[in-house]
Amino acid sequence: MEHITHPFSELFEQLGLDASHQGIEYFLAAHRLPPEVELVEAPFWSKSQSAFLKEGLQNDSDWAEVIDQLNASLR
Repeated sequence: MEHITHPFSELFEQLGLDASHQGIEYFLAAHRLPPEVELVEAPFWSKSQSAFLKEGLQNDSDWAEVIDQLNASLR
């Protein structure tokens, strides 16, 4: 089975966010998470965004790696 690696911008597209370089930079600068808040529990996600992130991590889907990258970038 081939391992798919999604680019960061593709994750932003999946989440319905601005996936341009500037849009990603702005989002990361505007949203910070303290260590005690889980990524999927962040207050700035909609229910569907949170569900997508949670499912991707729980199922260790091909999105999990880039979701982990997003988590690290928000810290």
